[in-house]
Amino acid sequence: MKDDRLYLIHISECIERIVSYTAGKDKQQFINSTLLQDAVIRNLQTLAESTQRLSHETKDRAGDIDWFKIAGFRNVLVHDYLGIDTERVWNILERDLPDIKVAVDKLLQQM
Repeated sequence: MKDDRLYLIHISECIERIVSYTAGKDKQQFINSTLLQDAVIRNLQTLAESTQRLSHETKDRAGDIDWFKIAGFRNVLVHDYLGIDTERVWNILERDLPDIKVAVDKLLQQM
């Protein structure tokens, strides 16, 4: 579990960076800023890579998170980088990232 804790901390740090980068920004500002996109996408890649390294036991304790979908999105970010839909990325930030943050924070508290 020690490794899981480190990965969870790493995921949490990526989320905090994304939140700080996008604070006060709206979707249009995100779409218009390649700098912001690059920063956010890089942290999403790192976050998703770290989720793949979590044990099954840890993932099972946060069963409401679709870990498989996160891994799939990582593959899109890494391998289909020319086809990244920035609106989709923004929607993930708004819709999914808060739930992931809550789940990761909860897992960290349990360790």
